[in-house]
Amino acid sequence: MRIFKALSEESRVRILHLLLENKELSISDLEHILDFTQTKTSRHLSYLKNAGLVGSRRVDQWIFYYILDEAYEIIQQIFKFIQKDINLIRDQEVYKILHSNRELAINKIENNPYRK
Repeated sequence: MRIFKALSEESRVRILHLLLENKELSISDLEHILDFTQTKTSRHLSYLKNAGLVGSRRVDQWIFYYILDEAYEIIQQIFKFIQKDINLIRDQEVYKILHSNRELAINKIENNPYRK
């Protein structure tokens, strides 16, 4: 029942879809993609964690969220039925734009001839 309660809120469905498509994301990534506040994002991630759907790992000051192995298959099956949802498609497009901009910035920094 916890899975269905977790999926009863569109914001959590959108978060799960992004995690399914992109393996793991930080709170900051999710905030930017979904245009949510940090508070709203954290609240929904906590709910998903408590439902046993999402896990997290810390890397320095960043916390990355991902779908737990034991929940992955059921989440994947659910999204097969709703993959054409316009909001989910739009979220993934925003992610791709943000990710490509990040990759461009990293490349520019790494190839800067004045960088020591």
